[in-house]
Amino acid sequence: MQEAPNFTLKNQHGQEVTLHSFRGKKVVLSFHPLAFTRVCTYQMQDLEANREAFAQRNMVPLGLSVDPVPAKHAWAKEIGVRTVALLSDFWPHGEVAKQYGIFNEEEGFSERAVFIVDEEGYIMWQKIYPRKERPDIEEILRALGA
Repeated sequence: MQEAPNFTLKNQHGQEVTLHSFRGKKVVLSFHPLAFTRVCTYQMQDLEANREAFAQRNMVPLGLSVDPVPAKHAWAKEIGVRTVALLSDFWPHGEVAKQYGIFNEEEGFSERAVFIVDEEGYIMWQKIYPRKERPDIEEILRALGA
């Protein structure tokens, strides 16, 4: 298994979130291209709607994109995401997406992808989705049970 690259990013409230701070829990890193787009909205709302199912599996969902913190804040408010941290990979632009190998240089944002990091910080599951495809939350929950 590959160790997940550590990072510290700001969430939609401007608070720093560090991946390694979640050791002992599984973490779902849900990368999406851009805020304020239809499929990305559904993707983040799925994380929010399933927060109890994630908590029962001892895991934390995180949404990541290259949008700046103020945009993440406004978007989270607009789409009703209150508990899931939406992280800004804005500066250095797309650095975390680059570390995970999913930054699209031509477009300037990440691919749509989900990585599950285990309790010790290793990537236990990953999938890159077509840009127009909404990640299957049931598939992610099944992977968490693995």
